[in-house]
Amino acid sequence: MSFSDSETSSHGGEYKNFKQISRDRLLHEMLRTSDSGDSRSSWKVLIMDKVTVKVMSSTCKMADITDQGVSLVEDLFRRRQPLPTMDAIYYIQPSKENVVMFLSDMSGREPLYRKAYVYFSHPIPKDLVARIKNDTSVIPRIGALGEMNFEYFPIDSQGFVTDHERALGELFGESAQNSRRAEASLNVMASRISTVFASLKEFPFVRYRASKGQDGSTATNFRELVAGKLATAIWNNITTYKSSIPNYPQKETCELLILDRSVDQIAPVIHEWTYDAMCHDLLDMDGNKYVHEVPSKTGGSPEKKEVLLEDQDPVWLELRHTHIADASERLHDRFTNFVSKNKAAQMEQRDGSELSTRDLQKMVQALPQYNEQKERLSTHVEIAGELNKIIRDTGLRELGQLEQDLVFGDAGTKEVIHYLRSKQDTSGENKLRLMMIYASVYPEKFEGDKAAKLMQLAKLSPEDMKAVKNMRMLEGSEKRKPSGSFSLKFDSQKKGNAARKDRTGEEETWQLFRFYPVIEELVDKMCKGDLSKDDYQCMNSSQTAPRGVNGSSARNVPPKATTESTNPRSVRSRRTPNWARSRTSDDGYSSDSNLRSFSTDFKNMGQRIFVFIIGGATRSELRVCHKLTAKLRREVVLGTTSLDDPPQYITKLKLLSEKEIAVDPGLGI
Repeated sequence: MSFSDSETSSHGGEYKNFKQISRDRLLHEMLRTSDSGDSRSSWKVLIMDKVTVKVMSSTCKMADITDQGVSLVEDLFRRRQPLPTMDAIYYIQPSKENVVMFLSDMSGREPLYRKAYVYFSHPIPKDLVARIKNDTSVIPRIGALGEMNFEYFPIDSQGFVTDHERALGELFGESAQNSRRAEASLNVMASRISTVFASLKEFPFVRYRASKGQDGSTATNFRELVAGKLATAIWNNITTYKSSIPNYPQKETCELLILDRSVDQIAPVIHEWTYDAMCHDLLDMDGNKYVHEVPSKTGGSPEKKEVLLEDQDPVWLELRHTHIADASERLHDRFTNFVSKNKAAQMEQRDGSELSTRDLQKMVQALPQYNEQKERLSTHVEIAGELNKIIRDTGLRELGQLEQDLVFGDAGTKEVIHYLRSKQDTSGENKLRLMMIYASVYPEKFEGDKAAKLMQLAKLSPEDMKAVKNMRMLEGSEKRKPSGSFSLKFDSQKKGNAARKDRTGEEETWQLFRFYPVIEELVDKMCKGDLSKDDYQCMNSSQTAPRGVNGSSARNVPPKATTESTNPRSVRSRRTPNWARSRTSDDGYSSDSNLRSFSTDFKNMGQRIFVFIIGGATRSELRVCHKLTAKLRREVVLGTTSLDDPPQYITKLKLLSEKEIAVDPGLGI
């Protein structure tokens, strides 16, 4: 029996991104290394609990797991069939209930499995280790006993969540002050974030947004202390890792910046114009699942078909962070190129003239790929068409322009009132989102009875009014006025009546692509060493953080290392998409995978930057992490309690004023 953590490190050798390392750990360090070498037990059973099964499903595909010799996946707490000739891999949380269940499986004369390889998702308490060692019938049947230190949920190649959907309400809501539930939630959150650094063998500089009272004194309100409390808990865990995990770095290797949702209250509600954000904002999607109708193969009524919009789809990978107009143009170019180059497509378009044997042979060879590519492209063309139709039918361009003009100080009360009076058919949700942006930029307009008059003009309900009122609860230090009056005072980074300044040196080609989340500016400053040490305090004794590539300044990287072009283009100009360049074969298929080209983009990368947002993050914030990775040549990983689309965020915000927040069963508390 061995008790250890994985001894591999993410430093040195071929650079792998955050999700690749995470996937490799589960597949290679846990599943593959659990092979006993006995050909009679080459197939294994994988047993998980309700948390680890979500970790596994968010990181790996079922085919990946099967490739590692797993023939059966089981739930720890369900009745299971004895398989005494097979080995079992337990990937579970180190709780008393889980350990008791494991011991009952493997003790006695007839254990359920031949051998057990046990891996815990985070550090196991000493009393539970002693409990396992004291069971003499189980000890000989344990092939490995280790800590995977892996309890986070990857959502992207550079993003993860801790699966705390109710964090906003539990930590910033009416019942948060002195709440045991809030403290427990923070502890679980810290444990899961810490396993990210254990998995990647990274030792971070831990910085957090330090809130202060209105008079500049140290904050005492629980809501203002959340980021600091989380930073302290993570730091304590990391300090333990230094002495308990083999080969764990003893000096800082990366940076972690901890923020909460109050840092940017505009990003969660403003319309983000990328293909990814538009899909999740405007379409009725279930997570990454899009359902659409396709013609029936039997000639009957249309059939419903599910499509997953995820990294395995190269078209999605190419388009997700592009402007919806750009995505539409690229799809047009892609489809035109595909039809002109693909042999099967050319045969399909013939006028019925007789085909030669050679033509038929080429067509048969091209058909499998042709059908797959055609179906994939057709789906995205359909999605883009649906999005553009919704944008036209709802007049979203005009609303989007007003939103961005408000944020950048180019519009004010006059323009908002004119819009509300002239566009009365605008949906309630869109008017509410406009009001929330307006409140962030012009909080003084919501003092006293002004808010009620604005809401009356917008024809919004008292329930909708809650969302705007509750924005103040994220700020923590706002001094409440007597009942009946209402005031918003935001600690925004605005100048005058602008919540953002235009970025120098960046010219946006596409309309409505002007907005950027606050974290883009914060990460850029942190990389340059310009982030205020008073406003963003550091837990480490040494506060000189790494910068740029291999510890040097990012500005020393040769210009050719960056992937962004600085040449301005016409708004209507078509750029040749990556998929239509030299990598494309004569048949219109990509001859190289996106993942392979993605890996080469990470050569000569600097030390990682992690940003964690308490209370939910947005797709625009995930997008800028990818953008900053290319710009700074440092992988920027976004972590958060949940990834929220605007409707989800607004619902959570309305619940902040509720006295009791229902317990989320997925938290494990």
